[in-house]
Amino acid sequence: MKFRTKGQKIFTVINYILVIFVCLSCFLPLLNTLAISFSAPTYVAAGEVYFLPKGFTTQSYAFAMSNGKFLRAFWVSIKRCVLGVGLNLFCMITTAYPLSKSKQRFGARNFFMSFYVFTMLFGGGLVPWFILMNNLKLLNSIWALVLPLAVPVSNMAILMNFMRSLPPEIEEAASIDGAGIFRILWSVLLPILKPSLATVGLFSFVNHWNDWFQGALFMNNPNNYPLQTYLQTLLTNFRDLLRQSGSDYYSLLSRMNEQTGRAAQLFMGLLPILVVYPFVQKYFTTGLVMGSVKG
Repeated sequence: MKFRTKGQKIFTVINYILVIFVCLSCFLPLLNTLAISFSAPTYVAAGEVYFLPKGFTTQSYAFAMSNGKFLRAFWVSIKRCVLGVGLNLFCMITTAYPLSKSKQRFGARNFFMSFYVFTMLFGGGLVPWFILMNNLKLLNSIWALVLPLAVPVSNMAILMNFMRSLPPEIEEAASIDGAGIFRILWSVLLPILKPSLATVGLFSFVNHWNDWFQGALFMNNPNNYPLQTYLQTLLTNFRDLLRQSGSDYYSLLSRMNEQTGRAAQLFMGLLPILVVYPFVQKYFTTGLVMGSVKG
């Protein structure tokens, strides 16, 4: 700092202030939700809970864990993310690799690239989408949540640009040693692609985990709802869920209310994102920056 001009120092201080403000604006609502979930309903109803719980209680979490609907929806989301992210990575790798080649090596590159860009700009609409899923007999199936998002084009473009930034000599050396296309992709390129794969994999995971609309559209049976669809119904019909829980309704209301119950289940729904992110964070910046470089 001592070698910088006065203007640069002021600019640096302002940047720190802005970054701290943005971090607090993201963290404080989360902390408030956590505090409400552990607080007694009387303090929450009086508006006395901010960032620390009052009248500490775990009744909201006990209700969520005893409620089979939450655990069932949680399991559906886990299955969806495992299948969805795996399918996304497979489709993105097999699509981005040929599209990363020049037109001389892959003559139909411009046609397929235009096709994928077109799908980013235009969609068929909800009614044809629903009719297609119905004709394929996929309604109320986990595949109705996975297959429509099989190729996330924006993430595929990140991976494609990362591949285009790699030196062509890497593939040429492997080809001289006798490796075929699939061997080059599997044994040579994929280990190098770990940062970018972690980045697009995280994007796919968050997209599948946070999506609630497809569950509401394609699942007629509430037992097949993914977690976010269940939480969306929870926000609008919490009292009905309390009445259907099999416990004494007024006894439950004395130990928790709508705000504490919602806060507990919303925070539990956020936990997988908080757990997964630290493991891929070290790859995240590298993969995102390298994938944004145009070859």
